[in-house]
Amino acid sequence: MNAGLLLDALEFASLKHRDQRRKDREQSPYINHPIAVAHMLSVHAIADGDVIAAAILHDTIEDTATTRDEIAARFGESIAAIVVEVTDDKSLPRAQRKQLQVEHAPSLSNAAKLVKLADKICNVRDIIDSPPYDWSADRRREYHAWCTRVVAGLRGISAGLERAFDDQIARAGSASPPAEIP
Repeated sequence: MNAGLLLDALEFASLKHRDQRRKDREQSPYINHPIAVAHMLSVHAIADGDVIAAAILHDTIEDTATTRDEIAARFGESIAAIVVEVTDDKSLPRAQRKQLQVEHAPSLSNAAKLVKLADKICNVRDIIDSPPYDWSADRRREYHAWCTRVVAGLRGISAGLERAFDDQIARAGSASPPAEIP
């Protein structure tokens, strides 16, 4: 794996997300999320540098002013294509974006499926461990159910990642929700 590529992706993503915070209780730096997604892939023996770099960059188009052309110029067409595949169209209503993720999951490239699956694992884990202040237990359950529908279309790509997702969903079902914050 090309360490230079990964460090370049980390630097790029950290600059793009520098003013963003996660919605978790700690309002952690946003860059922690793409790093966690890349780490999830590496833990499950995904050694493809383009996939790991795309994981680091996966939210740059969706959540910052980054363009596909900018990613392609700096990281190449292969990585840009993966990032575009996992990017929601923010001009659409939220409910439609969520439904499109469910519908499009089976037709994603293998590389995009890996990134999407690792992203869902990290999101479910984060919602269990430190949900946003304003998310009720019902909203968290609905989010987990939606992730399960998305992941149904990604299955068959990585047994290890699928087990990790299933483990998080099982944990979500058995975890008592954190006390609601007034």
